[in-house]
Amino acid sequence: MTMFLLFQHSRISICFLSFLFSFPSSSLAKHPHTSTSQTENKMGSPNFKPTRIFSPHHHNSPPCTRTHQIGALLLVASTFFLVRLFDHLFSTCPPSSLNHDHTSQNFVHFSDGGSLSWPQIGYGSHLSLKIYVYEEDEIDGLKELLRGREGKISADACVKGQWGTQVKIHRLLLQSRFRTRKKEEANLFFVPAYVKCVRMMGGLNDKEINSTYVKALSQMPYFRRSGGRDHIFVFPSGAGAHLFRSWATYINRSIILTPEGDRTDKKDTSSFNTWKDIIIPGNVEDGMTKRGAMTAQPIPLSKRKYLANYLGRAQGKAGRLKLIELAKQYPDKVCVSFFF
Repeated sequence: MTMFLLFQHSRISICFLSFLFSFPSSSLAKHPHTSTSQTENKMGSPNFKPTRIFSPHHHNSPPCTRTHQIGALLLVASTFFLVRLFDHLFSTCPPSSLNHDHTSQNFVHFSDGGSLSWPQIGYGSHLSLKIYVYEEDEIDGLKELLRGREGKISADACVKGQWGTQVKIHRLLLQSRFRTRKKEEANLFFVPAYVKCVRMMGGLNDKEINSTYVKALSQMPYFRRSGGRDHIFVFPSGAGAHLFRSWATYINRSIILTPEGDRTDKKDTSSFNTWKDIIIPGNVEDGMTKRGAMTAQPIPLSKRKYLANYLGRAQGKAGRLKLIELAKQYPDKVCVSFFF
C-alpha cells in the first residue's frame, strides 16, 4: 500500500509539471515497441541511437489524465495551507512571557519635576542586556573627570548646553532596569565623565584630562580584559574623543557616543568609527521643551517679513554678539534667541 501511494504521488507530481510546462505527459510514458529484427537492421544504420529504458515497467505506465492534474492542484493547495497553519501555531509565544510589567522601572525622575523614559521600541522589554555603571568613588580619577580637580562642579551645572547628554545618559543608566551591580554578569560597561563641562568651567585643563583618563583606565581590569571593546564613553561635542588626547592609544576600540561624527575628520585621525561608534541626538535645553514661561515669544508667521539664512560657521561668540546688536535695532521686526 505504501509503495502504491508513493507511486501515485509521483504520478501526480509528474502530471502537475507536465500541466505547467504544457508538454504531453503521455510522451514520457510511451515507448514504441520494436522487434529484434528491426533493431538489428537499425544498428547498421549510421543514424542509429539506442533508446534508454528507465525501468522494466516504464512502458506500462498509464498516461496523465485530467483527474491527475486536478489532484496535483489540490495537493499543492492543501500543502500550502497546512504549512501556513503549522507555522502560525509554532510561532505563537506563550502569553505569560509577554505580560511582564516594567512600567514603573522605565522612568527616571528628577528633582525639578522632569523625567526621562527608557525607549520600548526594537527589542523592548525582552532585551536581556546588563550594563555596569562605574561609581565615581570606585576608580581613582573618575571624581575629577566628573567634578573637576577641586570637586566643585555639580552635575546640575553640567546638564545645560550640548554637553548635557553626558549627564542625562549617566542618570538614565543609573535608574535603568538594565543596570547591574555585578561586573561579572555585565555585557557593557559605562564610564561616566563630564569632561567637556569640566573643561569649559576650568575644572581641568587638556593635559590634566589626558593624565586623569589614563590613570582611571589603568585601574579597570575589565577594560583590559576586552581591550575596551565593551566599554562606553560619551563625548558630546564636535571635538569628540579628541578631548582625551591619547584616545587613539587607549579607547580606539571602545564604543563612543557623540552627536557629531565628522567634526574630527580634519585631524590626523578621525575619532569616529562607523563600525562601532554611535551618533546620538544633541542635548535639547529643558527650558525649550517644558511648559511654562518661554524665554522668548516667537513672532507669528503671518507677521514675519524677513528671512535670514546663514551658511558656514563662525567660531566663538563674536559673530553671535554682532547679530544680537543688529537685532536690537529692529525690536518690532526681529525676534532673536541664542543659546550659547
